[in-house]
Amino acid sequence: MLVPYEALLSLPQETLQAMIKEYLLSQLEDGSFSDVDEQQLAHATERCKHALKKGELVVEYSEDDESIAIRQREHISARVNN
Repeated sequence: MLVPYEALLSLPQETLQAMIKEYLLSQLEDGSFSDVDEQQLAHATERCKHALKKGELVVEYSEDDESIAIRQREHISARVNN
């Protein structure tokens, strides 16, 4: 189930920040922020928020395992169509 963007705005900022950080970590091949400074992380966070607002990224809640994660819309569409 996709969580509407408007619902994300009602989340505590810390919760949204944690979800974005988890998403960003998953995008790094080595799984660490060792080579990323705070300014780069802040910039990536803002880009992620913008992509959520535009609908390029979406938040998906999985009822099966009761998890929530940010995903690329195109990956969800491809999974649904297969």
